[in-house]
Amino acid sequence: MKKELIKTKINVNNNKIGILRIGDTDYISLTDLAKYSNPENPANVIIHWMSNKGTFDYIGLWEQLNNENFNFTEFREIKNNEVGYSSFTLSPKRWIDRTNAIGIYSKGGKYSIGTFAHPDIAFEFASWLSPTFKLYLIKEFERLKKNEAYQEKIEWHANRVLAKTNC
Repeated sequence: MKKELIKTKINVNNNKIGILRIGDTDYISLTDLAKYSNPENPANVIIHWMSNKGTFDYIGLWEQLNNENFNFTEFREIKNNEVGYSSFTLSPKRWIDRTNAIGIYSKGGKYSIGTFAHPDIAFEFASWLSPTFKLYLIKEFERLKKNEAYQEKIEWHANRVLAKTNC
């Protein structure tokens, strides 16, 4: 079954941030968030954040709580043998490939859409960038979700009215 991808953008403190819906979950663009810190090379910002021991522990716990197919054995292998060394670097692709992670979605290549993360993870990343920026992100994301709920309610009401008139 092919995953349905829907993309929209929100404006966070004059920064356009992509939102990608995969199935029924919205993922926030880490690439766009990283541009807040380094517009020239956002991928390096993401890798630097993911290579942090605290981040590694956080995203590992998130996967354990939310992903029944998470490769905990590989996670433990990385944690015991790599994390904490100055040479340790972790890219989104490496994380996904080695642990079967679902909290981060990344597509590279010539026509890359970038790296996206579940809101729990994206908010943590935004906090690392700037607590102020994180708060703006949360407010805009909440506004988007309220607008979606309102739109769904209107559509439900319109369908109900149409169903009654067709009787």
